Amino acid sequence: MEVRSIVLGPDEPYELRLTGRGARGYVWTWQVTGDADAVTVAEAPETPADRNPAAAGAARLPGAPVERTYVVRARPPGGGRARIRFAQVRPPYPDEAPYDEFVLDVEVAAVTGGA
Repeated sequence: MEVRSIVLGPDEPYELRLTGRGARGYVWTWQVTGDADAVTVAEAPETPADRNPAAAGAARLPGAPVERTYVVRARPPGGGRARIRFAQVRPPYPDEAPYDEFVLDVEVAAVTGGA
């Protein structure tokens, strides 16, 4: 399991790319702890190259891993810390241990006053 720490300013986005195993039934899920209101997490929409790699000049073999992009955005006014635990699971088997995990520790810097 990889752990990464980042610092974001209020309303600043961070893109995280995680390799998926969708052909094998795995999906990435996430859970936010700590100051959960300090961040938002959303899966980025697929690009045309994600949907059709041949159009981007690369062929994707059946069962090949697929990269997914998630956008973590710091929410104003800042001043919080959140931990986001991504887990790669197979929803039909909720008692099965995750195939992979990734933890992102996010510090959201507070807005400082200024003239």
